[in-house]
Amino acid sequence: MENLQVSEDIQREGFLDRYFNLRKLNTNLRTEIIAGLTTFITMSYIIIVNPNIIAQSGMPIGAVMVATILISALSSILMGLYANLPFGMAPGMGGNAFFAVTIVAGGLATWQTALGMVFIAGVAFLILTLFGIREAIVNSIPKSLKISIGAAVGMFIALLGFSQSGIIVVNAQKSGLTLGDINSVNVLLSLIGVIVILGLMVRKVKVAILIGIAIVTLLGIPFGITKVPHSLIQLPPNPSSIIFQVDWLSALKLSFFPLMFSFFAGEFFSTLGTVLGVSGKAGLLDKNGNLPNIQKPFLVDSIATIGGGLMGVTTVATYVESASGVEAGGRTGLTSISVGFFFLISLLLTPLFLMVPGIATAPALIVIGLSMLSTLKELEYDKLDELAPAFIMLLITGFSNNLADGIVFGVLTYITTKLIAGKIKEIPIGLYFLAIPLVYYLTLA
Repeated sequence: MENLQVSEDIQREGFLDRYFNLRKLNTNLRTEIIAGLTTFITMSYIIIVNPNIIAQSGMPIGAVMVATILISALSSILMGLYANLPFGMAPGMGGNAFFAVTIVAGGLATWQTALGMVFIAGVAFLILTLFGIREAIVNSIPKSLKISIGAAVGMFIALLGFSQSGIIVVNAQKSGLTLGDINSVNVLLSLIGVIVILGLMVRKVKVAILIGIAIVTLLGIPFGITKVPHSLIQLPPNPSSIIFQVDWLSALKLSFFPLMFSFFAGEFFSTLGTVLGVSGKAGLLDKNGNLPNIQKPFLVDSIATIGGGLMGVTTVATYVESASGVEAGGRTGLTSISVGFFFLISLLLTPLFLMVPGIATAPALIVIGLSMLSTLKELEYDKLDELAPAFIMLLITGFSNNLADGIVFGVLTYITTKLIAGKIKEIPIGLYFLAIPLVYYLTLA
């Protein structure tokens, strides 16, 4: 009987190895599950943040929370099964505020019509993906820009962590960013988390990020920062009031097209940046900085955005926090499947997962972001026309706190710099076509 069980285990591991290429990518089932848990914890804030933002549109917060969890779980699992990539997916942070505050609360449209805009943007994603246009756009981007995009993702992640921890805060009097209160408990605990994670990473501990998050969460209990739940299990609210309420016919008004383009352009470049940046961190890019079979993750995020609109949430994107799972050793779709699995568990264990405070995940984001800046070592620093676009991309991403804006300025800077330098032949033809919607995007910002 024991021999039979051992044989079944070997067959199961053999199937997983063949399907996900575990040995080829130097990973295993245990590492992938830990990586999935790490990614889930660093992006689990979306479970509470997304509903609170979208609730400003008048949608019921409980229903939005369940829809957020379900679309995040299903899209992450699809990413793992179809694309075999370690990317967690969830509603994008830029689109939700634009949806709730600008469109609905601003009186431009009802939330049902706004969901229709999300749905149409997803269909546009799907069409461009099926015809290979999205992949062609990616392939037209020079290697130096792809390197810069990876670093810009790192800048964005690190800034998010610094802000979330309170180490860096907005100073209204100085009209800019300034150092937070170093004596505050939040900042001190976050700094402890950064030190712990960095120390463990230097020692090559794969679960360094997870350990750091756990330590800060536990240290936050006596200070009242970590709220220990009274009950670990709680039935989720009914999401039927928002599912399949999308009104895409009303969204077809000509006046709504600039709004839909904002959804489209923002998530297009955010997803592009995340896919290339995280893939580079995982060592999945080829010598030209391209991701083989990139149409697969693009197809998944297209379908996920369509599904998001139908389920009552905004555009679904590949999350930059996926880098935390990659840092923990995740290399295959088993990581993203694990992310989806933990999202499903959170339907019943929401109080447990939500007890992890923002200051516990902030150190992970800071360390991950800093580590992703290492891609800049591949830039040709003696060529100003290659360095300037990267520099502009990083600055715009950091100061605007918007990854899409940073990428847009980086691409346009590359084109104009090369033109002025007389190096027209070095500009891929595809970049000229790409510049048209980018300029239009800036006029809508």
